[in-house]
Amino acid sequence: MARIAETRPPAAPVSRQQVQRRERILDAAATLGAGADYDRVQMLDVAKQAGVAIGTLYRYFPSKSHLFSGVFEQRIGAFVGTQWSSPTGDPVADVGENLVALSRELLRTPRLCGAMMQAVAAGYVSGGDGVTPRLALVRAVIDTLGRTPDEVDLGVIRLLTYSWWGVLVSWLSHKITPAEAEADVRLAARLILAAYTGEE
Repeated sequence: MARIAETRPPAAPVSRQQVQRRERILDAAATLGAGADYDRVQMLDVAKQAGVAIGTLYRYFPSKSHLFSGVFEQRIGAFVGTQWSSPTGDPVADVGENLVALSRELLRTPRLCGAMMQAVAAGYVSGGDGVTPRLALVRAVIDTLGRTPDEVDLGVIRLLTYSWWGVLVSWLSHKITPAEAEADVRLAARLILAAYTGEE
């Protein structure tokens, strides 16, 4: 079967059945991505694992980078929906602690984390959203800070996301220790978000 062009935008599921089918695809990709390097995961194997036709897979995910970027969004959304919290009562510290906890969660499956990050970076280079904040993460940070966002707020969140991303890459590739990475994430949150708490 001919491969569907990567330039075609992904189809959005409409019915409940389509949503469930898309979730099965993401779950299958996550399972395979946790056990093999990104380059070794084949789209046909994902389709078989999910129990869908290869054409269905490509309809929702025109490329492997779309697929693993989707897994990344799914993982962030699941974390925000079930684990994002306010452990300290200090909004800036809470953002830092949640980003640390999100990093730990993503790194529980290092191969999958690497695959997701490779896919998202590829999307960024090719003109996609890349490492810009995903909606669930943006909303979680905004809600934690307790602000009505303006363009400056969104810019600050982007800057924090870029910093978090860089630390996560360094952590995953063992360029820094986990303790250093966690300290860097907390520091980035404190410095970048300082203006939103009256700190200098």
